[in-house]
Amino acid sequence: MRFFLFAVFFFSICSSHAQRVESIHFHLYTDSLKKGTHNYINVDGKMSDGSWKPLTAKELDLKTDYGKFEGNDLVLPDNPNVSKVTVTASLKSDKDKTKQIVIWIKQKPDPPLTGDSGSQRKRYR
Repeated sequence: MRFFLFAVFFFSICSSHAQRVESIHFHLYTDSLKKGTHNYINVDGKMSDGSWKPLTAKELDLKTDYGKFEGNDLVLPDNPNVSKVTVTASLKSDKDKTKQIVIWIKQKPDPPLTGDSGSQRKRYR
């Protein structure tokens, strides 16, 4: 009987300190997505103790109206026929915790890299 009471007491203490996700939030590394590449979609969970935890496709259902997900990476084709995508993240353990975001796709190409990087190095010496 003592063992049973000890076990109940022990598990009640452990479960009272267990962290749970209170809410989910997008914390994107960029303001637009790049064509023809993997774009990491960062979703963090705010825990019951106030700390933040990065969430992955193991904890989330990630959906998009364009492209496809590979884990947390949203993969877009080289020539998308849309200018923005809508991404929805839902916590697998609690479908009521869902967030949605619209992310624009970068339209202008990156400027070419110049081969004259030596002149910039001289300026900073």
